[in-house]
Amino acid sequence: MIWGFGLGCFIPRRRRDSGENEEEEKEGIFGISEHNKAWLLAESGGCGADEPHSVHSSFRFSFCTQVELESMAVNNSGCCSGTVLMVNLDNGFLIGGSSKSREMKWRRIESLERRISPVAHNLIRFSYSEILSATRNFSKGEVLGRGALSCVFRGRVGFLRTSVAIKRLDKEDKESSKAFCRELMIASSLHNPHIVPLVGFCIDAEEGLFLVYKYVSGGSLERFLHGKKKGAKNGPQLPWSARYKVAMGIAEAIEYLHNGTERCVVHRDIKPSNILLSSKKMPKLCDFGLASWTPAPSTPFLCKTVKGTFGYLAPEYFQHGKVSDKTDVYAFGVVLLELITGRKPIEPKRGPGEENLVLWAKPLLQQGGLEKLVDPRLKFTEKNSSQIARMIRAATACIRNEEARRPDMTEIVTILRGDESRGLSRKKAILPGNSNRYDYHPQLQRTKSEMKSHFALAMLGVEFEDDDHFYCR
Repeated sequence: MIWGFGLGCFIPRRRRDSGENEEEEKEGIFGISEHNKAWLLAESGGCGADEPHSVHSSFRFSFCTQVELESMAVNNSGCCSGTVLMVNLDNGFLIGGSSKSREMKWRRIESLERRISPVAHNLIRFSYSEILSATRNFSKGEVLGRGALSCVFRGRVGFLRTSVAIKRLDKEDKESSKAFCRELMIASSLHNPHIVPLVGFCIDAEEGLFLVYKYVSGGSLERFLHGKKKGAKNGPQLPWSARYKVAMGIAEAIEYLHNGTERCVVHRDIKPSNILLSSKKMPKLCDFGLASWTPAPSTPFLCKTVKGTFGYLAPEYFQHGKVSDKTDVYAFGVVLLELITGRKPIEPKRGPGEENLVLWAKPLLQQGGLEKLVDPRLKFTEKNSSQIARMIRAATACIRNEEARRPDMTEIVTILRGDESRGLSRKKAILPGNSNRYDYHPQLQRTKSEMKSHFALAMLGVEFEDDDHFYCR
């Protein structure tokens, strides 16, 4: 029956040399390989049968999963023998399934399955063959972007060939299973029109872990703001109306993460490359690879390892690994400045004093230099002037150094909507625009010195990647 699967040509028998020891024989009757693509179960159908020495023997072969294999091993009474074999489609070797390392992999998979079981039934479980087919064997042409420990491919699944974004985690990373579990548990619990929904997942002991998200066709905010468009002559790729729509949508998404779920979620990687736009410029927040649950809003916790993108990291997070919902508030303030100015947060090629967007913008915010702040590619009209003023006020409040003095996202949404009069009187002292006095001015020189030293430290040995390498997940 195995020949009916078209695998006969992949399973050549290897001759034994007289010098082979018993340890090699225990590992399997054929050569050992690290890249196995499928499992076979060879059953003799009788009791006490000898191990098959050739695939041409009269054995019944069938495909099965690792979970099924282990279940068979546990439930096997010993009467009917079964030999577990693997087919390596790369070089055709078969190996035995009793190796210690493979058993450990099964145990890790079982543990992972148990951890995600509360939410797994709400998602589509894809097989590895479906993932392989969807991405055209992980074609380079399907790559949407790369991260430090992941790569994202565009794929098409189902009979309707629905477009999805498939995130492949680095299978060599020891922490990938924890990251996979955390992202799946968090992303599957989120239901908001401004958050990219998780569709499904794939777990394969040999090929790794995959998360399948809905595909958003419009591209990332980063490419609209900072990407080069062919044939364009420095024209605005994103008009003001769209920028304001993005600001409102993402502010509402972050507010939902902090206050609209059972447990407060801190995204920890708010930036334009993680904001996708639909064909109608509807913004959607994505990539929850660094997201964490917190005990409660405004209740900080400490991280041993600081992860994120420099330029968006809040001072207390960058310096001490302190994380709270105010970490996202600061990053969102930087995104607002990007929407207003059209500049990147870090641009080493700019003149002295202009390399860091936050440091460059703060004095202008204090002095009211709107003509220097606003992206010169935008047209100033009476209609959008009030929206620009609200976004400037919100941005200034978000990028305060002291986390305790930053407003929460509910207040930021209120500022952007222009509803400050509703219950915000107690916060007027921290909202820029209420007076001509700004409390950050006495600390400006100290802040500039601190941030410059942070920048120099963070940039040591760091190479800037091309924009095309950033996803948009």
